[in-house]
Amino acid sequence: MVASFLAGSIRGAFVALVALVVFAPGEGRAQAPAQPTPIAIALAREIITAKATTAGFESVGPSVIEKAKNLYLQINPTLNRDLNEVAAKLKAEYTPRFAEPLNEAARVYASKFTEQELKDILAFYKSPVGKKVTVEEPMIIEESLAGVDRWAQALTEEIATKFRVEMKKKGHDL
Repeated sequence: MVASFLAGSIRGAFVALVALVVFAPGEGRAQAPAQPTPIAIALAREIITAKATTAGFESVGPSVIEKAKNLYLQINPTLNRDLNEVAAKLKAEYTPRFAEPLNEAARVYASKFTEQELKDILAFYKSPVGKKVTVEEPMIIEESLAGVDRWAQALTEEIATKFRVEMKKKGHDL
């Protein structure tokens, strides 16, 4: 249990590190405006679309509705039909709001880069190599995280063994 917790913590730290490396400001980078312009936000939305990451944002709203429905379904399984009807109604009603997470991500993205930088990023993601990055990057991240998981598990086992040895020297059996 401790090993899996530590491995998970290390994986989380690795994800944070990857995010820092990918999104950290570069040396000598022009400062982006504090309040992004509508053009910058539109460019950022295009980048998110070009990176094929919009699906993650678009699924949040329907997922919230499904989770609420399933919670009520656990309370009373006989309400399945009515809960499905209400869920469908709520999905239709809230569809306009489902774009809000994507809009927020675009705003944040646009606040980190100048309009020219956003244009350059978009040009990259529309280029052949940018399209390849879009296709390959999820697999690269997945394989990298799996490697980190294997490394963390091995290190955790090694450290746990060292703890047991050192604690045994102190008269404690772990």
